[in-house]
Amino acid sequence: MNALTLRDIVAEELGHSYISLTGNCRKKGCLRKTRWSHKLPGFGVRVYDSGRKVYIVQALMQGRTRTVTIGNAKIVNRRQAMTVARRVLIRAQSGQNPADERMKKRKVPLFADFLKSYWKTMSPKWKPSTRKTQTNYRTAYLDNAFTGKFLDEIVEEDVVSWFNYVTNRGGPGAGNRCLDILRAMLNKAEEWGLREEGSNPCTFVRINKRRKFERFLSDQELERLGNALDAARKTYPLHSVIIYLLILTGCRKSEITGLRWSEVKGRRLVLTDSKTGPRTVWLGEEAHMLLTCLPRRKGHPEVFWNPRTRKPIRSMGSFWVKIKEDANLPGVRLHDLRHSFASHAAARSETLPMIGKLLGHAHITTTSRYAHLDDGQVIEASQRIGDLLEEAMCGKRTDIGHER
Repeated sequence: MNALTLRDIVAEELGHSYISLTGNCRKKGCLRKTRWSHKLPGFGVRVYDSGRKVYIVQALMQGRTRTVTIGNAKIVNRRQAMTVARRVLIRAQSGQNPADERMKKRKVPLFADFLKSYWKTMSPKWKPSTRKTQTNYRTAYLDNAFTGKFLDEIVEEDVVSWFNYVTNRGGPGAGNRCLDILRAMLNKAEEWGLREEGSNPCTFVRINKRRKFERFLSDQELERLGNALDAARKTYPLHSVIIYLLILTGCRKSEITGLRWSEVKGRRLVLTDSKTGPRTVWLGEEAHMLLTCLPRRKGHPEVFWNPRTRKPIRSMGSFWVKIKEDANLPGVRLHDLRHSFASHAAARSETLPMIGKLLGHAHITTTSRYAHLDDGQVIEASQRIGDLLEEAMCGKRTDIGHER
């Protein structure tokens, strides 16, 4: 430990940006005397001929005596100075090297600075849609998070407090999504050596309970929806076709509303930017015919370009509200059409891997969330199994009776 280290200790204790190192006064005419404390050896007050008084602390480090000014007696009182001196002497005697710790901390960036560098490094690797979504969450909830904290100072309590704030402001879904982003960031910080391995404070933070939707449309509900769309098709032809395609393909809304003519390849949609990356959607005859009948507008690559608004159709909110009212489908979401596609496929004995391929799922566990059967189909299946078991049991009883 050297003189700079001791000076750093005092600066750390007092919060001063600079503490002067004292030594022998070599200025001509400079007179001073030091009054040492009997209660705390090494602590004293230095009095100059000008009347100025400063508190000092003296400690033996690496065989050399070092003296450091704690502060002017007009600014720091004796009790405060003694407290600082006592801590300095203890740390010096224990052989701690705060200078090394401070250098280490200087290498760890503030959270705000790490966020910028992380985004610059990682976001180019994300899909455009993912980058857009993640950036929206960053702007809303991450840019102003953990203000003034260094990256390795963030602990679980900080994360929980921030997570609750995001949840209260943006809802459970936003809270979970932002927590996933932060968890990935801090994992990368460990990988880059900016946090200790296994120190991610997000690890044991409990996410918000996810709502499980098992709503899908029955054959009767689909019939009512078809009638409502047929009635609206004259007034809103493009909006109606979008709904039809969502039903017939099981695509996500953004995959259809963002569809470009360059992605329409005969009986296929070759999507360049779906949620799980590029994928192919195979079209049935009805879906293919709907797309074939749509006009192509020169200079506009979007399939669903609205000539009335001179913009591509992106929002379906108001139209869907009207359609589901006409079809008497209260509470049904657009995403339930995708759910219905998967559920009806499962009800017709399509395998989960096949349904996952049709929906563009990356993992079979995701597909299993959609493959539900309605109560009627479950009852029918239970009845069929029960009949088979009953027949088997009855046959067994007949045989036994015959033997007797």
